Amino acid sequence: MKNIEALIEDGGDVTLGAIYPIVCAATASDGHNALAMLVRRDGETLNALLNRLDKAIARYYADGETTDEINPPSE
Repeated sequence: MKNIEALIEDGGDVTLGAIYPIVCAATASDGHNALAMLVRRDGETLNALLNRLDKAIARYYADGETTDEINPPSE
């Protein structure tokens, strides 16, 4: 989980837990921007969720693409 580690070393944060009404989510931010907000899938282990978060952070570092599974796109 090198991207999670790099984010934290650079002053960012990772949060894991409930975000009502979501039972379990994982988020990552750099102090200014949300890089990724993921919803834990049915049957998904915490390790698998953290691996997806690590990949989402890598995507942000590579091309600036954020991942948001929590907020539906506005119409």
